[in-house]
Amino acid sequence: MFDRLATPKIAAHLEWSPAVGILGPRQVGKTTLAQHFASDPAKAIYLDLDTASARARLSNPSAFFAANRQRLVVLDEIQNQPELLQELRGEIDQDRRPGRFLILGSASFKLLKQSQSLAGRLSLVDMSPLLASEACAQFADIERLWLRGGFPNSLLAPNDAASWDWRDALIRHFLNTDLAQLGINVEPELMRRFWRMLAHLHGQMFNASGIAMSLGVAASTATRYLDHLCNALMVRRLEPHHINIGKRLVKSPKVYVRDSGLLHSLLSIQSVNDLLGHPSTGASWEGFVVEQIAAHMPAGASLSFYRTAAGAEIDAVVEMGRVRMGFEVKFSSAPKVTKGFWQAREDLQLTHAHIIAPVAEGWPMQDGVSVMGVADIPACLAQGFASSHP
Repeated sequence: MFDRLATPKIAAHLEWSPAVGILGPRQVGKTTLAQHFASDPAKAIYLDLDTASARARLSNPSAFFAANRQRLVVLDEIQNQPELLQELRGEIDQDRRPGRFLILGSASFKLLKQSQSLAGRLSLVDMSPLLASEACAQFADIERLWLRGGFPNSLLAPNDAASWDWRDALIRHFLNTDLAQLGINVEPELMRRFWRMLAHLHGQMFNASGIAMSLGVAASTATRYLDHLCNALMVRRLEPHHINIGKRLVKSPKVYVRDSGLLHSLLSIQSVNDLLGHPSTGASWEGFVVEQIAAHMPAGASLSFYRTAAGAEIDAVVEMGRVRMGFEVKFSSAPKVTKGFWQAREDLQLTHAHIIAPVAEGWPMQDGVSVMGVADIPACLAQGFASSHP
């Protein structure tokens, strides 16, 4: 139904790596994508380790893997049988041909922790909820994606009420079931309160002490809760950009709820009218754009934000090698930037600077700065970094 950004990445990794892991939150579409790679039974086999039948077939994993060396073996929900990772190591060492295993995990940190034995044998591909480049055929589609978020069942729901109900159920299941399965021992209602606080701080600096005081816990506990949500791929912690320019730089990270639909559920925003009249509209749009940028960055690039005590600021800085691109996010069809943006551009010596706004077509602003829409982000990043590698 959708052309997923992860599809060519996975295919490319399978060309050179014996094992490829797909990391992403539950219900993001990992299984559908994996089944695409296992569509030919002569060349691949798909096993859902949530099922007893799949686990029974792997009762003797070394024999099973040896018997299927000529097929791609897809292992879904690998966290249910972490002992298989050790078996995979031995099997790969016996036959290191690329494209042997495709492994799916519902959270980043648990699979990464379990896959330490596969160091040098496993490559990883992140899979986010649906992006504008995947789900928006025209400019009008972006508003619905922004409101409902990119989880396929939420985006494709027959109406906004059904989308809201699906997201509410996902949040409850995550808090009451998934956290415990991931080995996180946190009282669900306390984590819900923490997550809602983060939603109200969306796009702002994370102050562990302030949140901890409101929750009645230690600051270290609030930081640990943030780690849990970041590792479960539900929250993004965006670190500040540090350069040695002799200026006082902000040191605290900014936090974003990664999926805009979940953010709106946590903020009780149910419709476009609710969203456009909400105090968090601008922050929500910023987070939505940051996720598009993060997903389309070239491999090896870093993402940060820049802010000084004197007010120089830019929302997103993407850097790799000699290229440093800056993105300022504005929720306005006629965006204007402040003196702080121009100062940040000078401080950082940006090779490219852009304003991302809810517009169908972009235009040049001044001094080499351009205004562009969300749909322009993939090409902008590709061209910006391609220009540094003639």
